Amino acid sequence: MEPLIDALDTTLTPYLNKSFALFGHSMGAIIAYELAARLQTRDLHPVHLLVSARRAPHVESKRESNHTLPDPQFKERLRTLDGTSEEVFNDSELMRLVLPLLRRDFELNETYLPGSREPLRCPVTAFGGTDDPEVGLEEIDAWRHTTRHAFQCKMFQGKHFFLHEAKDELLSSVADCLMRDWRGVCQLNNQRLKADRFE
Repeated sequence: MEPLIDALDTTLTPYLNKSFALFGHSMGAIIAYELAARLQTRDLHPVHLLVSARRAPHVESKRESNHTLPDPQFKERLRTLDGTSEEVFNDSELMRLVLPLLRRDFELNETYLPGSREPLRCPVTAFGGTDDPEVGLEEIDAWRHTTRHAFQCKMFQGKHFFLHEAKDELLSSVADCLMRDWRGVCQLNNQRLKADRFE
C-alpha cells in the first residue's frame, strides 16, 4: 500500500491547489482513505471522503484470503462478485493477461493492515449494497470512526457492485454531498474575505 500511496501523492499533489474530494469503491475505498490520511499530514484535506463497498480500515476481515487460490477457484470467486462480464471469462487470452493483475489487487486488499491514523478532518460518507455478501451494514457504518467531522452511511439495493445497479441514485447522493461541501467552502471563503477586509 505505501508505494502506491507514494505514487498517488506525488502524481496528484500538483493538482490539489483547489477544493477536491476523494471517492473509492471496494479496494479503492482503502486507497482513498490512505491518501486522505497522507495528505492530512501536510494540512491538505479533501472537502469530502466518499467510500463504497469496503469495510472500515480498522474492522478485521472475517473472510478467507482469495489471492492464493488456484486459477479455477479464483475465477469462480470473481464470478461471485458480479463485477466481471462472462465475455471476459470466456476470452482465455484476456484472462491470461488480467488474472495476475486481479490477483495482485486481491493481495493488496487482503493483506492491508492500517497503521495508527489521526481521525480525518473532513466529512466521510460510506455507501454499501443491501445484498453485498462481502460487506455488511455494520462494517460500512464503522467508517464513522475514521473522522472527527460529519459522517453519513447510505445503503443501496444491490450486491458488491451496486454502483452499476444503482448508478443514478449513487451519483445523485455523491452530487448532494459535494454540493453541500461546495456551499460550505463558499461560506468559509466569504468569511475569510470579510475578515481580510476588516483587518
